[in-house]
Amino acid sequence: MLLDDEQCYRAIQSRDSRFDGWFVTAVRTTGIYCRPSCPAITPKRQNVEFFRAAATAQSHGYRACKRCRPDASPGSPEWNTRADVVGRAMRLIADGLVDRNGVSGLADRLGYSERQVHRLLVAEVGSGPLALARAQRAQTARILIETTSLPITDVAFASGFQSVRQFNDTVREVYAASPSQLRNSRRADAAPPAGGPLTVRLACREPFDSTAMFDFLAVRAVPGTEHVNDGTTHSAGPTYRRSLRLASGNGVVSIGVAGGIVHCSLVLDDVADVQAAVQRARRLLDLDSDPMLIDEHLGAHPLLAALVRKRPGLRSPGHPDGTELLVRAVLGQQVSVAGARTLAARIVAAHGEPLANPQGEVTHVFPSAATLAGLRPDDFAMPKARGAALIEACSLVADGRIVLDAGSDRAATAAALQAVRGIGPWTAGYVAMRALGDPDVFLPTDIGVRNALTALGADGSPRSAAALAEAWSPWRSYALHHLWASL
Repeated sequence: MLLDDEQCYRAIQSRDSRFDGWFVTAVRTTGIYCRPSCPAITPKRQNVEFFRAAATAQSHGYRACKRCRPDASPGSPEWNTRADVVGRAMRLIADGLVDRNGVSGLADRLGYSERQVHRLLVAEVGSGPLALARAQRAQTARILIETTSLPITDVAFASGFQSVRQFNDTVREVYAASPSQLRNSRRADAAPPAGGPLTVRLACREPFDSTAMFDFLAVRAVPGTEHVNDGTTHSAGPTYRRSLRLASGNGVVSIGVAGGIVHCSLVLDDVADVQAAVQRARRLLDLDSDPMLIDEHLGAHPLLAALVRKRPGLRSPGHPDGTELLVRAVLGQQVSVAGARTLAARIVAAHGEPLANPQGEVTHVFPSAATLAGLRPDDFAMPKARGAALIEACSLVADGRIVLDAGSDRAATAAALQAVRGIGPWTAGYVAMRALGDPDVFLPTDIGVRNALTALGADGSPRSAAALAEAWSPWRSYALHHLWASL
């Protein structure tokens, strides 16, 4: 969605929340920037300018609006869908790569020089990687200040700042309040007791078919690393819980939806991983997508129209652990979903890493790529040839020749996976869709696709299915999920 300034102004006049996250509105007369749906009086056209990122507004001297809290809006769908260098860079910055490895680490991942990365980001977004990372740190800091009982000094370093002074200056500049003032102004029930989990509200565009999302995750939940409470034992609705492997340690994320609000609770070995954990939870639920735009496109096709009307806001679930998703995709090549889940559970039981802080049924982290690469084909309950393929793929992941995360080059990664003997287009496509977040994957050889298309009166053969799906681009991943859900 390409927006010019006049379209942006019409969006803020209508207070259309659908545009929250696409851009921010900076008001020259007040020195603040807002999300498009801010309930304040619409400023005059000559008094506003528009930026594609909060970081750019901040670099121009604007402060975040305290009323609409633009930093808490959903992320721009553009950065999750684009497969170019800028889109990959934005996803990696959100995941905290610049805070962990610096701009040089970001440039290395992208295969460009630091100067080129800076130039590309400034040209597209208006800010360089350091400014974008700084804005992300400020948002993380506010979350920790308002939702935890961590000492302010610990918050500074946990949110990625190198010094308390830098932390204080940034928070004052962005929010026009000191860290202590932000903490004192929060609601009395906003923070959990000391030692409790960190709880965050995840911004989400409506509509959001949470029922379909939890159903999809529940039937695939691997015992030991995942668990879904269906909500029958409490009134808060279903809860999805899983372990996470993060840069500084492990953690467990619990996600629930109540009253249309998505809640995320985190128990982390190191609170410095909070930013990455929150971003991975968002990608897992596909919360930064634009469901109205996608539904409008798919719903215009006669074959999908009824399916889209039945499930508005259906998302394409992501996955926070590329290695785990790859293993599960290979396991599921020739068995049912339930069978693949059973095989994955055996791998977790035999080779998973126990959590220091297990949460209920979630007791382990899925084995690392290095651990799996050190096994023998006989260690897997599958044909030896497929076990060898899995070991080879994990070896490539372990030594960095294949990287499976949201910042990867999707086409190059899919090609590298298919170069492994025993890994075909279905497996590579499934990994690209879920681990890499590709919104335009279609699996024409999938038996579920064949059955769904046949039930709808269409030709379910792979060639016909692939040709039919061309009309659903660039949202073929969502069309795929509609077909699966129709079964």
